[in-house]
Amino acid sequence: MAGMYRSRVSGIGSYLPEKILSNKDLEKMVETNDQWIVERTGIERRHIASEDQATSDLSVIAAKRALEDANLKIEDIDMILVGTVTGDHQMPSTAAYVQAKLGAKNIMAVDLNAACSGFLYGVSIADQFIRTGMYKNVLVIGAEVLSRYMNYKDRETCILFGDGAGAWVVSRAAEGDKNVIESSHLHADGTLAELLILPAGGSRIPQSHEAIDKGLNFMTMKGREIFKNAVRTMALCCQEALEHNKVSPEQVDWIVPHQANKRIIEAVADQFKFPMERVIVYLQETGNTSAASIPLAFDWAVKNGKIKRGQTILLTAFGAGLTSGSILLRY
Repeated sequence: MAGMYRSRVSGIGSYLPEKILSNKDLEKMVETNDQWIVERTGIERRHIASEDQATSDLSVIAAKRALEDANLKIEDIDMILVGTVTGDHQMPSTAAYVQAKLGAKNIMAVDLNAACSGFLYGVSIADQFIRTGMYKNVLVIGAEVLSRYMNYKDRETCILFGDGAGAWVVSRAAEGDKNVIESSHLHADGTLAELLILPAGGSRIPQSHEAIDKGLNFMTMKGREIFKNAVRTMALCCQEALEHNKVSPEQVDWIVPHQANKRIIEAVADQFKFPMERVIVYLQETGNTSAASIPLAFDWAVKNGKIKRGQTILLTAFGAGLTSGSILLRY
């Protein structure tokens, strides 16, 4: 009966480009050093897309791996959602390219621009479509090629961000299946939108020679304000998920937070006295990959024997917008 279904994570996959930009490499490009970066962020390296790779290319590789993990074919997918702020083009959507490259025929495909929260937004939307009975299998992708928008003379941003993609297949759960998405909690505060922004390229500041000369085609961030709001907001989102499901922090097996900065992650965990041994941290390898960060970290944790089927997982994210969210699920 429509409205009575639940959804589950049936398949996961990820992809990181081969090229690596290490902290030592950045020492040659901007005034910084490996120790300074590691102490303040926890990041050791980040992956960079090749010149012939766009966001859709990374997305397709991760998507194929997720489909294989779910033991499904592209013909089984009812909808494609791509969380990204670095799409192939301003128009059309990256999801349209992903649909074509995967060989999907005439199914809904759309991008979600919620920055680092984009993947959680996508999973939540997939969950709602499945709960209503409209769809059975939804492909959710988080993918970014942030390196194309970095000013490698700006230490505030260039040390943080990397490229990558992660994908989940969210499917209708069988009746009685306990490994389901329990709830999602999404928020945004547009009054703080300009704390993290890519100024040029839209209708407010169209792309132009003048905009490029002013550096408006690069991402800018007010780091201290972002740090403070990230900790506060992710902690609130985690609390909301726990209270909604009447779950204590002790009942959560793993937290998978947005991989932005190790200090942010540690501060959020400390709010709940949650031991770092049960927090998935993968940013040392990837840097901040925005919408790709959570599925990348989740896939890594599963493949390395940390996250296992049947465990209770809390996801939380924070990003430009300012967007935020949490999802509680049993994997």
